[in-house]
Formats: sequence, structure tokens, C-alpha cells
Amino acid sequence: MGAFSLGPALAGLFFGSIAVLTATAVSALDLTLPSNARQTASQTTAPDSARLPVAPFANGELPALTVEGRVSRTAWRIDAQGLTTLQLMAPLRAQLEKAGYEVLLDCASARCGGFDFRFGLRVIPEPDMHVDLFDYRYLLATHEGEGGESYAAILTSRSARAGYVQITLVTPAGAPAPGVGTGGQTARPTIVTPVRPDGATGSALPLVQALTTEGHAVLSDLDFKTGSSNLGDAQFASLATLAAWLKADPTRRIALVGHTDATGSLEGNIALSKRRAGSVRDRLAEAYGVPRAQMQAEGMGYLAPITTNLTAEGREKNRRVEAILLNTQ
Repeated sequence: MGAFSLGPALAGLFFGSIAVLTATAVSALDLTLPSNARQTASQTTAPDSARLPVAPFANGELPALTVEGRVSRTAWRIDAQGLTTLQLMAPLRAQLEKAGYEVLLDCASARCGGFDFRFGLRVIPEPDMHVDLFDYRYLLATHEGEGGESYAAILTSRSARAGYVQITLVTPAGAPAPGVGTGGQTARPTIVTPVRPDGATGSALPLVQALTTEGHAVLSDLDFKTGSSNLGDAQFASLATLAAWLKADPTRRIALVGHTDATGSLEGNIALSKRRAGSVRDRLAEAYGVPRAQMQAEGMGYLAPITTNLTAEGREKNRRVEAILLNTQ
């Protein structure tokens, strides 16, 4: 890896807080962030699975491993201007290497595959985790222990005022739980086995919680090619969760509503957004067996933005499909 340097203040901020690491059969991996890092989201589930890219996006494909075990995802915000994604990543990479982890992939922005790579990742939604499509860095590392292989996937990005870090740790179910903390204080997360409404175990359900408490939820992991209404072939966690919830009670009904950015005509955007919502409805019906009578597809074009259309970041956020709860009777 190329050499890099930090100014005295930043060096003290980052390296002054790095803890001693161990990765033995009886010790869990501990990762330490700067003392001014603030955790914005945390979720640990077991058993669960994670799809982790192992190479940059190329030739229309994103090579990835699907691994099972205890999955921990945390997001962090570090309030400081001028941080680079390398300055955010380097101390964490050093900790992993010291703990005996082997780096499988370490890439940045365009070299990862840009837009296509980013949308092949499972990213904690805004505002808890922010990713600049033109300024992010990704690292995947693995460690072989007595209980099996462990994986660490780290994503760093930044805004004008803060740095952002997402850490995904996958460890064998019987191994000690990994910890992530700040300033030498490392917390062990509570491990849960979430239960879906149909009784099956799997990923946690923030989507369903949003539907029932706020009346709507963005299906943030969906992947449409630019200007296309064709939904990607990947297995989308949001659709599996939504399908299980709908099939658990045939009286539940939703509207799938497509949204676009403000590029192009209103008429064209409304048509495109409705086609995208229709593609989601078709996937739920055909791949998951959700009755079509429980779903309708609509398009709003650019009439309901959630942020500005004046920036690339804002336009990306505005291009989305939402599920709207119609009734629970």
C-alpha cells in the first residue's frame, strides 16, 4: 500500500485511540475508532448471512461471497472537516492486520467500480451512513480461527463536515462476539435472533417497523440501471422482508410508489417511476408469491423529493421506490 501521512492533530486523534488487538481462539476482535466518533446505527443478528464483494465490479458483474454466522453492522459519524477516506480507513486496516486478518480487497471509488459497486453493497440508510459515490473506500479482510472463518468489511466515506464509517463483522456463531468502540471503550453488542411475522428467523425488520409506525418505508437496496425500469437480478433483503410480512396476513395492502430525480420531463419521469414500481410488484408476486391483490403500483416522478435535486448526491436519494401502508384491516 502507498505511504500516507497525517498532520499532528489528526495523528493524535486517530492513532492515540487505537487499542491493543487480539484474535485468538478465546479472544474476540476489538476495533477502536477515534474518541470523537459517534455511533449512529447498530444491528447484530445470529444466525444471519451477508454478501461481501471480493473484487471490483467489472464486465457487468460484482464477484461476492455469501457468508453465514453472526452478522454485526455498525455505522459511525466522525465530526471533523478535511478527513480523507484513507485517513478514516488506514487505522482500522492496521488494527485488522495486527489481529491477523488477511486483506482480500482494498479499493476506492472508481477502482472499486463506482456506482455499480456501491449499489452492490448493503449500506445502512441515510442519515446514519452517508456514501459519496465519487469518494468512498472499501476493505474486506478475513481471519481463520478454530471456529471457522471470520470476515470484516469496512466502508468509509465523507461529507464536507464529517467522515462516515460502516463496519460489517461476520463471525462463526460459537466464536466470541466482536466489539467496536471509541477511545479504548469497546462495547459487546446484544445478539438477537429476530423473528419475522411468519415465524421464520432472518434479518431484522426496520422496514416493517417503518411501515407500521410511519406509514411508509424506502426499499433502499433495490437496483435499477440508469434510465431503465428493469429490476436487477440480485436477492434484495427488503423484498424478502416485505413479502414475508404481506403473506403473513392477507388483509395487509401496500402501494409501491416510484420516484425519480428532476432530470427530464414530468410526463416521462412519472411513466418511468410507475414502471419501476410495477417491476417491484412483479418481483414480489413472481419470486415470492405475494398476491397481486395486496399491492398496487404508482409513480410520482419528481413531485415528491426527499432532498435537493441540485447535487448528484441529492438526485441519487430521490431516485427510489417506497412501500406505502394502505391498511391493516
